[in-house]
Amino acid sequence: MPTDGLTLGFLARECDDALRGGRVERVQQPDRSSILLIIRSRSENYRLLLSADTNAPRIQLTAQTPPNPQEPPMFCMLLRKRLQGAKITGVRQIRGDRVIWVYFETQDDLGEPGAHHLIAECTGRNSNLILTDASGRIVDAVRHVNASMSRYREVLPGRLYQPPPEQDKLEPFTAEAADIASRFAVGGGKLSRCISDAIAGIGPASARELAYRAVGDAGAYIDSIDRLAAADSLCELLRRIPDLAEPTLLLNENGTPIDAFAFVQASLPAALQRPCQSLSEAMDACYAGRDARERMSRRTQALRKTLDNAIERAEKKLAIQSEAIARQDEIERLQNLGELITANLYRIPKGAASVTLEDYHLPDSPPALVPLDEQLTPAANAQRFFKQARKLRAASNAAAEQKRATEDTLLFLTTQRLDLDNCTDESELEEVRAQLIRAGVVRQDASRKKARKLPPSKPYKFRSSDGIDILVGKTSAQNDRLTADANGEETWLHAKDMPGSHVIIRHIGEPPAATLREALMLAAWYSKGRGSSNVPVDFTLRKHVKKPGGSPPGFVIYTHQRTRTVTPDERAVQALTPPDKI
Repeated sequence: MPTDGLTLGFLARECDDALRGGRVERVQQPDRSSILLIIRSRSENYRLLLSADTNAPRIQLTAQTPPNPQEPPMFCMLLRKRLQGAKITGVRQIRGDRVIWVYFETQDDLGEPGAHHLIAECTGRNSNLILTDASGRIVDAVRHVNASMSRYREVLPGRLYQPPPEQDKLEPFTAEAADIASRFAVGGGKLSRCISDAIAGIGPASARELAYRAVGDAGAYIDSIDRLAAADSLCELLRRIPDLAEPTLLLNENGTPIDAFAFVQASLPAALQRPCQSLSEAMDACYAGRDARERMSRRTQALRKTLDNAIERAEKKLAIQSEAIARQDEIERLQNLGELITANLYRIPKGAASVTLEDYHLPDSPPALVPLDEQLTPAANAQRFFKQARKLRAASNAAAEQKRATEDTLLFLTTQRLDLDNCTDESELEEVRAQLIRAGVVRQDASRKKARKLPPSKPYKFRSSDGIDILVGKTSAQNDRLTADANGEETWLHAKDMPGSHVIIRHIGEPPAATLREALMLAAWYSKGRGSSNVPVDFTLRKHVKKPGGSPPGFVIYTHQRTRTVTPDERAVQALTPPDKI
């Protein structure tokens, strides 16, 4: 779903129409590669998102409010100093390619007028956000590029800005049909590939659509068409592109947004396309959830690694302890050998290396070869076997105690790992971090002690097909609060014998069958059994759920439960009202 120059051109015009003449009220930096400008324009507030994310670089208006970091990065502080209060004088695309300039009228510390430019280079893995002054000198950038990283240009404070190297391609809105046809003449393969190779800013998806509109076949080969006629059609189409603006959202068969286009795609099924008020709205539908997940994934990366290592250590320790416990057969063998020697002391000559005795522990008393230490008396050999048995038994008993503690630790760690995967905002992440700090799994970061206190996180709220609310906790702390606050006559659900979310049906007494079925699905989906089939889910009234004193977060015991098996199904979860927070 990469954004090409054609799409960026529509976004630039959309942003220019809305923001020209507006003033920057606030500057935020949700993550390392994104900037959010809150702009007041024509008595309305707009959010302008500029992203240099290597997987989805773009510039757009957004209705989303991404979380603001507790400590603003240095680039954000710089932008606040230079751009807060600045007037936007234009948003322009350069040569139809993937570089967008946002122009600002600013003032210096003495109130003297000046200008700054915020340049969004949406060029894939080399994407960047660069602030320059009126002279074109770089003030700073999201990503610094030095001479060892690029032979073509440096992107460093104090350097004159140089645009990315130009490709040998035609500008889309000024290219002549003859020039396009001449590019086709030296090309081969599919027409769509020739279009993207010949014209700047045309990505594969846009090229297929242009090929379809030009010759009626998105997969046409250049050797099978009239190249000049195709170039004429394409040239005329490119001239009309700005007037085709009719934003549309492409859906998959499950109704999930998978791509956004500036105009209806004649080459794709109409049934899978949904019109939108603006291209930015369509982009929000495609990217908002993905951006939030990737942002949280980056923030949780270090914790995930720490947890994974701790889980691996606990699993290895559990395996060792289980092996020690499993040595009961060896303990019994040693004990039996000692008893055989004791019962036959009079028959064993001193200094013998071994002796064959009838094993009365087994039916028919078969002969058993008993190894002996030649340096010990028969009685001392018996005591040697008894001592080895006692030593192994003590180790086994200790391992059994340690195993229970290790199992509790492993359950805690796997629960926190699931909580971490479920985190969607900073409050939830901090709750998980606090649990791990209290458990000694991670150390307290001194810089976080002075961080602002975040409000308690909130669980998901779904609406069942019967119109009944279903609440789903995402972290252990949420689970505790959710269960504690529920009415005793409401139904409580949890995946059986595995980490997962506490689920509450906001209905007094027995819930309707459809609501119960949907709540069972949610309990299975938001559990460690998500990728399994036939996940058992327990449900009972909330009044039968108790939290033992001193138990870890999210841990409860319950009675009077019934159990149903559910196979988690993403489509069934998506069919419910999208998850929201209370």
